[in-house]
Amino acid sequence: MTNSILIFPAGMPRALTYLERAQSDGMRIIGSSSLKSDTARGKYSEWVYLPYVTSPDFNDALSRAIEDFDIEGIFTPNPVVWDYLNRCMAVNFPGVKLVNTSPIASEVAPYHKAMQFAESVLVDSLPLATAVTPQPAMSKLQTASLFCHSESIPGMCDHEKIRALCELFRYAPCGDIVEIGSWWGKSAFVLSRLAMYYGVGKLLCVDPWSNEQLIQNDEKGLVDRVPVDAEEALTIFQLNLLPYAHGAINFLRLPSIAAEEIYRTNPNISSHEFGETTFAGGISILHIDGNHSYRSARADIDAWAKHILPGGWIVFDDYIWPYGNGPQKAGDEFMMENLESIELAFVMGSALFIKKYKNQ
Repeated sequence: MTNSILIFPAGMPRALTYLERAQSDGMRIIGSSSLKSDTARGKYSEWVYLPYVTSPDFNDALSRAIEDFDIEGIFTPNPVVWDYLNRCMAVNFPGVKLVNTSPIASEVAPYHKAMQFAESVLVDSLPLATAVTPQPAMSKLQTASLFCHSESIPGMCDHEKIRALCELFRYAPCGDIVEIGSWWGKSAFVLSRLAMYYGVGKLLCVDPWSNEQLIQNDEKGLVDRVPVDAEEALTIFQLNLLPYAHGAINFLRLPSIAAEEIYRTNPNISSHEFGETTFAGGISILHIDGNHSYRSARADIDAWAKHILPGGWIVFDDYIWPYGNGPQKAGDEFMMENLESIELAFVMGSALFIKKYKNQ
């Protein structure tokens, strides 16, 4: 492992991201810039000035820095500097390597990944055994855009679940989308974007954002030991969803049962951050991803299922969950108790998807 790394230019955002990671790994880092006064200098314990890569003195200055600081690797987020060093490193700076791949390739990689995902969705569409005529699917570019933006949001909404959501929204009736458990907002973004594209309805996110309410009582206690910050999670949720709200998204910072009472009695939900949103009062898609204990999952479905419209959907997230069987037990019980009203059900990724008969 390279122990002595030069970061040049040291003040670019990707440089600072790499600095944090390298420092946590105990690596010796030398910052460098061509600016006489660089605001990033205070973040580095060691620093060296280098002229611009276009300067005739650049090679000599870099060679001296390599010798003075025993540099074995260089990280550069600047595509011009990276390309220059990549072409001349072996000849001019033998024994030193570039520790990162092309910055341009790194920057565009998420977009390539998004286009590949969209292509796979269109090529390998999910056939659903339902009598409902679906809306035309999103274009490749629209699907890629949804995936690309969702990947920038932290969370555990797996790709197979996103694939299934892209399909089931085509069959959804007009009505509200309700999510129980939103945390950072990854799946909330996916739900809101699909709802907007297909003209289904508005999104209501229900989450207490409370450390006390988050206790899962998972079988081995591993989940409940993970340190979390509910206040921080709410802020991140707002940062992620606020640009897309515009009256189409809102939230209730309440436990699920208390939120259901408000939803049942008042179509107008307001928050200081997102303003006021008027909901239809009937649910097209119910996404259950709250507390995963059986007792909580069962309470969520019992409270909210009565609002699901004919032809509507229920999604039990983490139906397959390595830390316990709460969502699975609640989902299985619900299906057995409501077989006559269920048109179809399937598992994709880790989620259970249930569609209600349209004529029920």
